[in-house]
Amino acid sequence: METIQKKTGSIGVTTENIFPVIKKFLYSDHEIFLRELVSNAIDATQKLKTLSSVGEFKGELGDIKVSVKVDKEAGTLTVSDHGIGMTAADVEKYINQIAFSGAEEFVNKYKDTANGIIGHFGLGFYSAFMVSKKVEIRTLSYLEGAQAVRWECDGSPAYVLEATDKKERGTEIILYIDDDSKEFLEQTRIDTLLKKYCRFLPVEVESDGKVVNSTEPLWTKKPSDLTDEDYLKFYHDLYPGQDDPLFWIHLNVDYPFTLTGILYFPKIHNNFEITKNRIQLYCNQVFVTDSVEGVVPEFMMLLQGVIDSPDIPLNVSRSYLQSDASVKKISGYITKKVSQRLEEIFKANRNEFEEKWDDIKLFIEYGMLTDDKFRDSALKFTLLKDTEEKYFTLDEYKTLIEGTQIDSEKKAVYLYTTDMTAQYSYIEAAKSKGYSVLVMNGQLDSHFVGLLESKIENSRFVRVDSDVIDNIINHGEKKETNLTPSQTEMLTNIFKSQIPSVEKADFLVQFEAIKGNDNPVTVTQNEFMRRMKDMAAMQPGMNFYGELPDSYSLVINTEHPLINRIKSDAVTSIGDVIDKIYSELSIAQSNLAKVNGDVKDSKPSEEQSSQIKELQGTIDTARAEITSKSVNFANSNPLIRQVIDLALLSSGLLKGQELNEFVKRSVSLL
Repeated sequence: METIQKKTGSIGVTTENIFPVIKKFLYSDHEIFLRELVSNAIDATQKLKTLSSVGEFKGELGDIKVSVKVDKEAGTLTVSDHGIGMTAADVEKYINQIAFSGAEEFVNKYKDTANGIIGHFGLGFYSAFMVSKKVEIRTLSYLEGAQAVRWECDGSPAYVLEATDKKERGTEIILYIDDDSKEFLEQTRIDTLLKKYCRFLPVEVESDGKVVNSTEPLWTKKPSDLTDEDYLKFYHDLYPGQDDPLFWIHLNVDYPFTLTGILYFPKIHNNFEITKNRIQLYCNQVFVTDSVEGVVPEFMMLLQGVIDSPDIPLNVSRSYLQSDASVKKISGYITKKVSQRLEEIFKANRNEFEEKWDDIKLFIEYGMLTDDKFRDSALKFTLLKDTEEKYFTLDEYKTLIEGTQIDSEKKAVYLYTTDMTAQYSYIEAAKSKGYSVLVMNGQLDSHFVGLLESKIENSRFVRVDSDVIDNIINHGEKKETNLTPSQTEMLTNIFKSQIPSVEKADFLVQFEAIKGNDNPVTVTQNEFMRRMKDMAAMQPGMNFYGELPDSYSLVINTEHPLINRIKSDAVTSIGDVIDKIYSELSIAQSNLAKVNGDVKDSKPSEEQSSQIKELQGTIDTARAEITSKSVNFANSNPLIRQVIDLALLSSGLLKGQELNEFVKRSVSLL
């Protein structure tokens, strides 16, 4: 029989201030004390089970539940187990010498059979002092002839160690809760913490007469032993009230690291948001954190589920992940496993994959934009959808358009729409030429088209309303407008003067000879500037582009009968006058260019300065006269404003008062 003399002493620490440090700074969140103490109790129980399995403990295991008990009247919270227990020597070694990890030593000795040991850190027990004014340990070792031990400490380095009369094997940790932590004497608060941290512990945990945990969660079982219903039930247990997930992946690897878990693909709704608490990280079934940055690649934050690994390095509080080589390997494995699973589903049941594509598209695009390895894998199962709701792989679509959508530079032109309703007329114009149009209306598509351009050789992606279709896919057969320079100047002023004010928009007037186009005027938007503005909306660093006005072109079809009518009326009414003024303008411009050429980089003489001033005045006067006569003509011809408003209306740019005036004018013109 072990004999124990009462002993007092100081805990083996390097500073007298260790307890204030523990209480305030060592742990990020005081509530995790309960996780640490219950985890230690589980460790003690798992150690005993290991010793029993190898024949070093020959007694009866008996009831090995871990118990958490609140005694509000006494002001105590007790965590007790029926595990391995401690001798006085164990208490001296593992409690009085802070940061010596009993679990780590035990694992090293029984590494082949001690897979369920949780603790690795040695400081878990001392988290009790974050919420306690005094902590008492009552413990009896499993060893034959062992004497029960009582240890007590009031939060200073001083402690008492003495014999006690405990009869049952195991350890009780009794916390005398501090005045500022009385919340931990509320049963509901304790139940909430147990559900959060101890929900899946491998040994039954009892609180208030009820077992609070499931000892064999789904991820610990073999995938071959589980049904779809099992996975769905587990998902809804984790995330009550959500729609069924689209897919799931069961992770199970034991080399070169240990990793298990289940990841679910939820339905991602319109709001693109990285939620940081969707995936829960466990260490041997002990909840560690739901902030899994570093373990899970950023794009997988869109997934939900559970990851469990004892090989992920944690700090003493088990709350923050350290970025190191093993974490990166685990992250890479998860990425590889997810891409493999998606490819398997695509190959095994393409119809099902296509049906769910719109729901998983955001996840896949985000992954491809942020993770090079995932991108390279995902290129094999990435789908493109056209306006007919047909789906194509990248190779299939390339083959589809190779015969028709090749421009004069031998590049394949991928036409796309971001809004099938607003861009309907442009889509129809493209389809009338036999072209296919993709639907790229996702939140990340403005970035994704750039990625695809970089990955598909000799390609360019162009939104279908970025220009008239014959210019977007120019086969080298562009027809000239046959407008004289003075007519171009005149008509530019005529049409520009009738463009209504559109908020944050600039318009450039251009003339094209487009046969077979039913529209006299078409509004297009520059592809480059629009892409920059789209990306600026998602990237704060690109605010410069975001502040710029939208850049549109008002394309006047000189082949259209209405435009020819407007042109003819203008030529008849003001053509001769405009020709004369334009001739004077051209002569003045030519003479100004000659004088400027003579001056070059030198300072102009007094005579040259006078000439430049006079010629510039002639040019300004001529332009003003052309503008004035053009505007007067335009104001007297409501057809001009009508064809412009029709183009703006079809592009969704005609609103408010301008729309009301258009309706009134339409009635009067009927």
